[in-house]
Amino acid sequence: MIKKYILSFFISAFIACFSSAQTNGFEVIKNLELMDHIYLNLEKYYVDDPKTGEISKAGIDAMLKELDPYTVFYHESNIEDYRMMQTGQYGGIGALIRKVDDYVIIAEPYQDKPAHNAGLKAGDRILSIDGRSMEGKSSDEVSNALKGPKDSEITIEYDRPGVGKGEAKVKRDEIKLPDVPYSGMVTETIGYAKLNSFTQTASKSVRDAYLSLQEKGMKKFILDLRGNGGGLLIEAVNIVNMFTPKDQLVVSTKGRILDENRQYKTRNNPIDLDIPVVVLVNGGSASASEIVSGALQDLDRAVIVGNTTFGKGLVQRTFDLKYGSKMKLTVAKYYTPSGRCVQKLDYYANHEGEVEEVPDSLIKIFKTTNGREVIDGRGIEPDITTEQDELARLTAVLMARNIIFEFATEYALENETIASAEEFELSDQDYNKFKAKVLSTDFDYATASQKQLEQMLEVAEKEGYDKSITDEYQALYDKVKASKEKDLELFKDQITKLVEGEIVSRYYFQEGRVLNAFNHDRALKQAIEILSDQKEYDRILNIE
Repeated sequence: MIKKYILSFFISAFIACFSSAQTNGFEVIKNLELMDHIYLNLEKYYVDDPKTGEISKAGIDAMLKELDPYTVFYHESNIEDYRMMQTGQYGGIGALIRKVDDYVIIAEPYQDKPAHNAGLKAGDRILSIDGRSMEGKSSDEVSNALKGPKDSEITIEYDRPGVGKGEAKVKRDEIKLPDVPYSGMVTETIGYAKLNSFTQTASKSVRDAYLSLQEKGMKKFILDLRGNGGGLLIEAVNIVNMFTPKDQLVVSTKGRILDENRQYKTRNNPIDLDIPVVVLVNGGSASASEIVSGALQDLDRAVIVGNTTFGKGLVQRTFDLKYGSKMKLTVAKYYTPSGRCVQKLDYYANHEGEVEEVPDSLIKIFKTTNGREVIDGRGIEPDITTEQDELARLTAVLMARNIIFEFATEYALENETIASAEEFELSDQDYNKFKAKVLSTDFDYATASQKQLEQMLEVAEKEGYDKSITDEYQALYDKVKASKEKDLELFKDQITKLVEGEIVSRYYFQEGRVLNAFNHDRALKQAIEILSDQKEYDRILNIE
């Protein structure tokens, strides 16, 4: 039976590959025959009964990994992940989860979804699901156990910090993650909308938010694409269409197969061709986010504010396979209206697992509609760059070790309510409590300066200078050596922002995180300043 399945699979694959004039038919059939023989020998001679399905998937994943990280295989058992990527929708309890030590915990229940309605809270450790222990299970295993058909019920045994064990019966539902978790007026005339992903409903969600803001008196608009990893290309085209004329080229694709050489133009009448627009981006803005920001930049239709985007200029298409499986395959590169491709990494220049960036010598300059210079190969570079605070080593450790998360959980247990998300601020007294928690937690870390000095000493030892600089080296090393107490004060502002956001999420969920972040949002403040000064806005876009 296994032999028949394998032969059928490889013969089908060969026929599909051989039918392409661009495929080396002999190489294809030779390698498929080798894979077939390996499978047959495993089945016939291996010491234990081979788990053929797992081996097959591991082999496929390893093969695709040689190409790029976006070409992936979705086994029928993982098809729910594909569905969520396309629609933002899945059957489950509605909560973010995270692995901490031996168990998976609830990181954040979604407001008014089954987990929240059943009383589950952030910090709850999932002990068992329907009587099956979750100890030692991975996040993926727990996630699969939590997902299921709408209206099916599961029993979750949990352990809540400071409270103890409990049990919750949760009826699953169709969970649709909001494309726009928040939209609102940030001044009397400036509207704001944050878009989290480009699912099938993304453009409709942005359009609905935009029209609602217009009714509230919006005259200028901020679209926040920070942290948005992309999604469906056509949804990006539809969003650009809101601000650009019908039949405007937004993006073109070019692939090895001629059928993938396409142009995507706007198909509808715009909502507003004149409203001033700012798009916020950062290093987490990728793919469809870069199509939107790149097109609006090339067409001089929006000012781009923030930090250089991720640099993903590759297009994927999904193919249906047998037995309910799917394959997402990179088929082309995309190009913005000016003709540039933003792809930053050259996956074929892979040396021992290290992927190289497109070299500077190959970077080209392009022109926007109004004659401004833009470049390819580096993502979308903003028109106005936002100064970023580099994440301190201590801050990174506090996040990685879930110390900030744990403190927020403890805070929520001690405080039934807090001020509004916009107004909440961590008091000095509460920060001192946080400091005490950090200082009582056993962990070590090294500052970046400390690491650099240690490397310098190694070089000095090789060159014979180490003895002559001993005193100076030790004095400098003592100054930059990691100190929890010193760094907790040095990076207090940075740490406080993260603690406040985590605490606010316990009471006001995702929307609360967005609102609280406004208090420290440099890019948003820059966007408001630009939109409040029409002359500056026109100057940036070279509008005469």
